[in-house]
Amino acid sequence: MAYLAISGPSDATPADAADAEHVARWAAEHGHVVVCGGLGGVMSAAAAGAAAGGGTSVGLLPGPTRDGAAPELTVTIPTGLGEMRNALLVRAADVVVCIGGSWGTLSELALAVRTGVPVVALRTWVPARAPGRLLEVGSAAEVCEALASHLHR
Repeated sequence: MAYLAISGPSDATPADAADAEHVARWAAEHGHVVVCGGLGGVMSAAAAGAAAGGGTSVGLLPGPTRDGAAPELTVTIPTGLGEMRNALLVRAADVVVCIGGSWGTLSELALAVRTGVPVVALRTWVPARAPGRLLEVGSAAEVCEALASHLHR
């Protein structure tokens, strides 16, 4: 079992939300835990995908309460840390999946690369220097293939 952080914007495009749900469902069906920021957009889609796959999702919320949490989350943890929760999300993960782009996604991607947590990137920021730590892919199916390869070594 691995912990997969799924990161992406709260104002996700329909494609980003669909891909987040697809990846989270795959993760749940393969016995992995999905960790996300716990709110809307990509985060809510990830929680829904994990639920549809019969798995567990954990939302690390920015505020001091559970208000606004995605309803499909299994566990909600209000951190009261605002954007600083991004570091908790990355450090709780064995792999970070970034889908779409927002400033929060960029901060999580940068923290993951900086701390050596592998990143799979789909339609998001791609830093010029992330040797061996970031894999850019073109579809949700390719995200799942990359995860399967990395997690089942």
